[in-house]
Amino acid sequence: MSVSKYETAKGTRWCVSYTKEDGSRTRKRGFLSKSAARAWETRRGSEILSGEWVEASGGNVTVGELGDAWLARQSHLKPSSLRSLRNVWEAKVKPYWGGRSIGSVKHTEVAEWLAGLETNDGRPLGATSKRYARQILNSIFRDAVRDRRISFNPVEGVPMPKKTRAAKTYLTHEQLQSFAACCGVYETLVLVIGYCGLRWGEAIALTTDDVDLLRGRIIINKNAVWLDGKVHLGTPKSNVERSVPLIGMVAEKLEVHMRGVEPGGLIWTAPRGGYVPRPNARDGWWGMALRESGIPRVTPHELRHTAASLAVQSGANVKAVQRMLGHASAAMILDVYADLFDDGLGVLAQCLGSVARLHSV
Repeated sequence: MSVSKYETAKGTRWCVSYTKEDGSRTRKRGFLSKSAARAWETRRGSEILSGEWVEASGGNVTVGELGDAWLARQSHLKPSSLRSLRNVWEAKVKPYWGGRSIGSVKHTEVAEWLAGLETNDGRPLGATSKRYARQILNSIFRDAVRDRRISFNPVEGVPMPKKTRAAKTYLTHEQLQSFAACCGVYETLVLVIGYCGLRWGEAIALTTDDVDLLRGRIIINKNAVWLDGKVHLGTPKSNVERSVPLIGMVAEKLEVHMRGVEPGGLIWTAPRGGYVPRPNARDGWWGMALRESGIPRVTPHELRHTAASLAVQSGANVKAVQRMLGHASAAMILDVYADLFDDGLGVLAQCLGSVARLHSV
């Protein structure tokens, strides 16, 4: 860097010549005194050494440019997750922020935008979609800070929208078995989901090779997801293979069902072959079985709640339920199924009380 003076109609001015990160030379002009130019030169040198320096022109790039580039880098995500991000980016984030330069976005603007997000028909946008929107914008600005285009992330500190958890429906053993019996050829599919806690995509991807009837185990190592009319076969949601217990009654029915399945073939198939599409809880074979059995309306995913409930009732601990359902952590189980463990506090109190009495002096 070097300091030099130049003349203007208003008198002498000073400038600092320096080299940018890309190797090109530029100048910072307009200083009224040599000491002011030197002070700026010293401050820039210090900020470069500490990694805090941000090139003023770096904030001119638009959110739309960086957002498209960020989305293109998310190819490591599962197809369903990538589609959800792309949909929110295209529908909610890019239309509002795409044309703005990243250096012009303020923290309060982001907070107001997130709070006011609506669906196409004017209803407040759901918490999950809002969380996706915040995640996308936060990732874009976080990368911009790391690339030293801007000095701070305006999304940082904006609260993450909270999800409101709807009341869960838990079926009893009798209700689950009654419903499964009304599902015809898919009776065992329903029982496996309701007792083993599989996700729909994990269940329909099972082959005979994944079932160990002797050990009473099912190996979960793949997941089938329907996207745009096509099936994408990938790893389970957690990307981790797991083994889940198979209770005797379900194992017996499954053994009978698999006698008619080719070795290594899909255990359940659609009427015309291939993977079984996710059923509609209002009509089709699932809806008909709901009406016939008279049980509360449940979706395929909600049967996982029943599996968790029945497992806890049988005495399973949090870690065992986590492993069965394939959640990332036991803390997630406690968060999602906190209501199932409330009664356990009373049992714990009774047990501790009994032990205390035995040791009382």
